[in-house]
Amino acid sequence: MHVKIVELLGESDISWKDAVQRAVNEASREIPNITGVEIYNLTAGVENGRLTEFKANVKVAYADK
Repeated sequence: MHVKIVELLGESDISWKDAVQRAVNEASREIPNITGVEIYNLTAGVENGRLTEFKANVKVAYADK
């Protein structure tokens, strides 16, 4: 068994956790056997002093049989 990695950007207007979950959800539509995720960058837009547009760069690991 080999492990492969794909890098994705998750976006949400709710939270960083939701942004990560959206990226994993999107990846799982095309990639079976996801085994883990590494979150390596969090960013957000700011409007009127409030955080908006949460973004998370993630690496999704999956088993390639």
